[in-house]
Amino acid sequence: MKTKWLPFIPLLLAAPVSQALATEFKVEITNLTNANYFTPLIVSSHSRSVDMFELAEPATAALQAIAEGGDVSAMQTALEQSGADVAIADTPTGAPVLAPGETASATVDSNRLNRRLSLAAMILPTNDAFVGLDSINLRYVFSKTYFLYGYDAGTEANNELLNVPGGGAPGVLGIPGDPSGLSGSGGTGVATADTNTTVHIHRGIIGDSDLFGGASDLDSSAHRWQNPVAKVVITRLHNY
Repeated sequence: MKTKWLPFIPLLLAAPVSQALATEFKVEITNLTNANYFTPLIVSSHSRSVDMFELAEPATAALQAIAEGGDVSAMQTALEQSGADVAIADTPTGAPVLAPGETASATVDSNRLNRRLSLAAMILPTNDAFVGLDSINLRYVFSKTYFLYGYDAGTEANNELLNVPGGGAPGVLGIPGDPSGLSGSGGTGVATADTNTTVHIHRGIIGDSDLFGGASDLDSSAHRWQNPVAKVVITRLHNY
């Protein structure tokens, strides 16, 4: 009788395959400035076709809302509709703003579709400055540190004036507030328009030393910054 041989089937193919569907990452953001605050930080893992912002391109309406008033709602909606994982970072005190020297944290899940990580928050007190991280590839990240620049959304002139009715609303010239309490009043305005109306590196606060007049309402000895403005540590936690 002739023996019939069956094709060889590797056991690995026949056995159940255990494969992680997602990876959790912890994101820690530290404010490196002297007297500037970060509004709620939105953190997201998303696909490569999604951008929170892009240098040398005009800001979207969602980014403008963050950069001028710290409002993350439109960005959160857009990201969630794209299938991204979104989190708002927790501050150590539970306050809505991250103070100088403090570290906020968030966790997000990454999968085979959402392998890019971005974050953004307004820098206060400014007209339209934001801190941001753009589309970092998480695939080979186990523990990595980044130092972030302050960016200018290019949507509002940096007049550095506070106490303007409606300041902080998109398209309304003015700074919504100063959590540090170190600002003055009575300024005439530093700038009337941005030469660069795309997203670009922020030139920092100009300020002055006159709390009751001068060009700016901001204090040059307290609010002025050079880059970087934040430190970010991304840590891979586990697969599941």
